[in-house]
Amino acid sequence: MEFGSTYIILACVFGLFMAWGVGANDVANAMGTSIGSGAITIKQAILIAAVFEFAGALLAGGQVTATIRKGIIDSQLMAGTPELLIFGMLASLLAAAVWLLVATRFGWPVSTTHSIVGAIVGFAMVGIGIEAVKWGKVGSIAMSWIISPVIAGSLAYALFLSVQRLILNTKDPLANAKRYVPVYMFLVGFIIALVTLFKGLKHVGVQLTTTQNYITAVIVGIIIFVVGKIMINRMKFNPDEDRNFQFANVEKVFSILMVVTACAMAFAHGSNDVANAIGPLAAVVSIVENNGEVAQNTVLPLWILALGAGGILLGLLTYGHKVIATVGTRITQLTPSRGFAATLAAATTVVVASGTGIPISTTHTLVGAILGVGLARGIAALNLNVVGTIFMSWIVTLPAGAILSIVFFILIRETFT
Repeated sequence: MEFGSTYIILACVFGLFMAWGVGANDVANAMGTSIGSGAITIKQAILIAAVFEFAGALLAGGQVTATIRKGIIDSQLMAGTPELLIFGMLASLLAAAVWLLVATRFGWPVSTTHSIVGAIVGFAMVGIGIEAVKWGKVGSIAMSWIISPVIAGSLAYALFLSVQRLILNTKDPLANAKRYVPVYMFLVGFIIALVTLFKGLKHVGVQLTTTQNYITAVIVGIIIFVVGKIMINRMKFNPDEDRNFQFANVEKVFSILMVVTACAMAFAHGSNDVANAIGPLAAVVSIVENNGEVAQNTVLPLWILALGAGGILLGLLTYGHKVIATVGTRITQLTPSRGFAATLAAATTVVVASGTGIPISTTHTLVGAILGVGLARGIAALNLNVVGTIFMSWIVTLPAGAILSIVFFILIRETFT
């Protein structure tokens, strides 16, 4: 194929740029609650992201990548002109990456999934025709953008109410925190293990029965429960600290839980959002390696997953602080107990969606969860101006991705033809 290696180099550069944008905007979302609540520092967040984003992308990221790559447009319509699909995927990556750069500059937590889906739809409409877009698939993805924040918000609301009832609103909050926080830890371990077992191990070639999966997930949950209990028992508590803030020592216990949920969120994010950066890249590599044949099923090379995960980390390191500030401190005041409820609700929603192959927006899910926690304390606990700005940036993202993609598609097509 003429220009084959050029296409692959461009796809790697644009894919890395896009992954950088995911890291700067989206990982900042995922870690914002933990940092904003004071449970972990930025350095610790980067370390957690390094390990768990990578693991999530590698173990559970393949399912969503398939949807991004060939679920949104009918690639068979381009079987005769594979170059158009390559131009389109390059344009989509560049368009989504540029929009993420703009959004991150202003500290808007936008959806990387919105950006790439909008970009792919934009190029398909111009490059092939409106009939090439699988509107039913786009519709179901769009529905998930509304449903996911509602589910995450409801879960977070319920979780925080349980924290209030079992711990905060009792006669001895500290004793109850020591008793119940390890149970929440079990829940986190169980959910993340279950999704990894059901979805992730396929890539590695390990097949377990459903019963074995559940038993293993329970064992992982119990291990995290025991480790958490030991760590809490070793903690030093100072009753004087409770004078300024009634729950200072209770929040210390929740800080340990926040570290666990931050790991869960990083894993969930890696499994869902690495697809945004590497789905189109994988499509370009596949077409070039198959001499222009638009294959329906291709094995996702591990180096592509690794490139995506590496770019994500780079983005968080270099430019993540802007969105962390918005998510962590400006929507509602977060403490470790509130941050825990938001993060676990969001992680649960995201990993379930990843398992079913729906590319939902981690951003929408997490912001929905933070709103749920805020609402559990009353509407006055929310900064409605910030919430309004975030919603506006969400609405603009789809058309922005589509328009940029159309411009880049025409430029790339003119350059190579």
